[in-house]
Amino acid sequence: MPKLSKVVLAYSGGLDTSVILRWLQETYGCEVITFTADLGQGEELSAAKAKAQAMGVKQIFVEDLRESFVQDYVFPMFRANALYEGTYLLGTAIARPLIAKRQIEIAHDVGADAVAHGATGKGNDQVRFELGYYALNPDIKVIAPWREWSLNSRTALIGYAEKNQIPISMDKRGEPPYSTDSNLLHISYEGKALEDPWVAPNEEMFTRSVSPESAPDQPMRIEIGFQKGDPVSVDEETLSPAALLEKLNHIAGANGIGRADIVESRFVGMKSRGVYETPGGSILLPAHRAMESITLDRKELHLKDELMPRYAELIYDGFWWSPEREMLQAAIDETQKSVTGTVRLKLYKGNVVVEGRRSTNSLYDKDIATFESDQTYNQADAEGFIRLNALRLRTLKKRQG
Repeated sequence: MPKLSKVVLAYSGGLDTSVILRWLQETYGCEVITFTADLGQGEELSAAKAKAQAMGVKQIFVEDLRESFVQDYVFPMFRANALYEGTYLLGTAIARPLIAKRQIEIAHDVGADAVAHGATGKGNDQVRFELGYYALNPDIKVIAPWREWSLNSRTALIGYAEKNQIPISMDKRGEPPYSTDSNLLHISYEGKALEDPWVAPNEEMFTRSVSPESAPDQPMRIEIGFQKGDPVSVDEETLSPAALLEKLNHIAGANGIGRADIVESRFVGMKSRGVYETPGGSILLPAHRAMESITLDRKELHLKDELMPRYAELIYDGFWWSPEREMLQAAIDETQKSVTGTVRLKLYKGNVVVEGRRSTNSLYDKDIATFESDQTYNQADAEGFIRLNALRLRTLKKRQG
């Protein structure tokens, strides 16, 4: 085992990373520096700092990265209308590049030999973190405890924590909670009863939304303003990126919007069931698409839709820092120069309905689209257009006889 002097650990203060902190100290005999990113997870991060201090950590980094997270990662992703396998809004995946970037920067600043994370050897996050580490520092040493130690289950982790007097959080039933990941965009739930894809989630599990059945009986209407593809205001109130997403989270959650129960295809080869709450994102996606519907050319829209699954897969698989993601981002961002205007939405019991859209860059021309008499569009022109497009079909049919 290599001799290390300092390791920077991505630390949440939860069960896994708290056990890893002690394990690193015991196994490598090195100084552990903890890094906790505030991405809007809604937890009191001073508790993570206090826990690290109690475990003997001398250098502790707790940083508010909410604005950067939304502005530099979430919004660029939403410009692409990214959905993985048609349903997942990539709330966990999009947070990993920023954490990896800041972790590598801290490692450089403190002269650390290595970085460490708490992702398991079964999941996607190990890939996402480590692809980020190596893309930003090709020579960094990476420690992935789940691939090294003999603690191969949550039960084993709990036993280790109890033996080493590491506090464990409990849910209302006095059991260890679901495995969760949260940030300003979403919260995910995995494990326990959810490992059976036939079992419905328990309503008590949800923290960011009411059920659609419990949502208000009267619809709510809001307007979202866009500037060059990014949301900038809610009901004419200009907000910072993080404040805007936080406001939409509250509005959507109160109206039963944003829940998704998904069985997804992990990059490492297995199927996994996760339940997600992404309230604000579930409003932003249809709002952005509505804004694009009147400001982008038909072929732009269609090409974007063809590129989107590939873009979403790159983020899901951990290739945020890859040249192909940057290439796609440049193309997507070029299309967003005209995506400015306002979208009006009706929110009702889990549903998001687009009711209106307007833009000074609109390509919608009522004088052309009207069913009434007009002087712009000659309907007789359609005949030649149709006959030219039918030429190959007619030729094929004649050959077939």
